[in-house]
Amino acid sequence: MKEHRYAMTVTWTGDQGKGTATYRDYSRAHDVYIPGKPVLAGSADPAFRGDATRWNPEELLVASLSECHMLWVLALASMEKVVITGYTDEADGVMVEEPGGGGQFREVTLRPVVTVAEPGMVEAAEKLHAIAHSKCYIARSVNFPVRHEPRTLA
Repeated sequence: MKEHRYAMTVTWTGDQGKGTATYRDYSRAHDVYIPGKPVLAGSADPAFRGDATRWNPEELLVASLSECHMLWVLALASMEKVVITGYTDEADGVMVEEPGGGGQFREVTLRPVVTVAEPGMVEAAEKLHAIAHSKCYIARSVNFPVRHEPRTLA
């Protein structure tokens, strides 16, 4: 068997000066970076206040898992009054290629680093990852493990 590893960095760029203070205070804009390739401009689907001129989560499997998790964390944070001022995820996926063709993803690991406005918000921010995972449309649709290794900074 042959393994293929896919790595990228997703960074939220939508802080408009208030972080996620309210659901309407932040843009869903973010960048997807893969070494040696142009930066991919991402956002949420327009139905979720995203930008239609940017790529959405359905267009790349590993990126979509990372983006979906991030977008849920941001939305949940705004509802829970957890102000996020920075978010970066270095996601990693492993696909196994079988002899003769075919194969499947074995797993994806998300490594979000979330920055919150105040130290008192760290614990609440950390709890958002499990909730986001249970709600993420993309993670709920795949048949392989999506692991999380989050870190929260204040």
